[in-house]
Amino acid sequence: MTVMLNSIVMIRQMLPIEFLWPTQEPFLFCAHHYDHYPAGNAQLGLNPTHFFGRNMGSDFDVKDGFRIYHGEEIPGFPVHPHRGFETITIVRKGFADHADSLGSTGRYGEGDVQWMTAGSGVQHSEMFPLLHMDKENTLELFQIWLNLPKKNKMVQPDFKMLWANTLPLVNSNGAKVTIVSGEYGDHKFYQAPQNSWASDPANQVNILLVKLEPGGTFSYPARKNVNRSLYFFEGEGVTLDGQKVLGKNALFMDPNTALSVEAASECEFLILEARPIGEPVVQHGPFVMNSQEEILQTIRDYRQTQFGGWKWQRHDMIHGPGTQRFAKYPDGRIEKPD
Repeated sequence: MTVMLNSIVMIRQMLPIEFLWPTQEPFLFCAHHYDHYPAGNAQLGLNPTHFFGRNMGSDFDVKDGFRIYHGEEIPGFPVHPHRGFETITIVRKGFADHADSLGSTGRYGEGDVQWMTAGSGVQHSEMFPLLHMDKENTLELFQIWLNLPKKNKMVQPDFKMLWANTLPLVNSNGAKVTIVSGEYGDHKFYQAPQNSWASDPANQVNILLVKLEPGGTFSYPARKNVNRSLYFFEGEGVTLDGQKVLGKNALFMDPNTALSVEAASECEFLILEARPIGEPVVQHGPFVMNSQEEILQTIRDYRQTQFGGWKWQRHDMIHGPGTQRFAKYPDGRIEKPD
């Protein structure tokens, strides 16, 4: 990325982005998955010819336009544990199949968001079945990890679906703003699970996806006491408060300064913004706690309990053919988008 510098004071740091993006507290992680999978087979997976030349079981290098991740036949992330934070999965294209140790299942995509509070511990799988056997299966998703405050790290695990048609979409001056969390203009949307840092508006957790048309303008107000990150991931460049910004990059911004983004050609970016929790963060893989002692206890707990065990017949659980989206919760309740 190139920035024409004339005394920019609002940009605190600029970092290039590819697959894994740098974050600021209370966000722990952000990955942008964009894979062009071929037509699937009868098992909703890849044909064996697509496995050659790959590091099977840990395939994170793009080859033939896609990654298989930890999948063996179906791309995705077979059963694995989490404790102490939340995953926010925004599937913009394609579909994801969810299963967990609480007995929950789900299929979501085409703009849906799954918000999962791992809390005291849960195992889940996230697989990307190739549902189309007559055409390419494109997958695009963001996965964001949001920390939990100490008081909520051991709450009962929970998840919530935010179906695509329920997310506010704000159109203004050639900008289309999708609100996953927080507020923009006169629109407010706080639908995170009850124990989330984002459930309290005072924490100002804004997760916004912005698409600018050629000639469009996006204006964003100043805020106090937050960490603000902008991720330009599609498009050739923009003008940010009069400065030319070219390429794909993460910008850590001064939140005390209002923003104005203009696009000569179509572009897209993600905003992650929130008041920091301000507590120690100790991470060991999929476990995020406040001390090393808590991490060691988490490892012991997982070895003893497996966070409820795995109730499903396969470690890479999928839910059959068809593109109908649904969520089944631990109490047996089934929810579908309108």
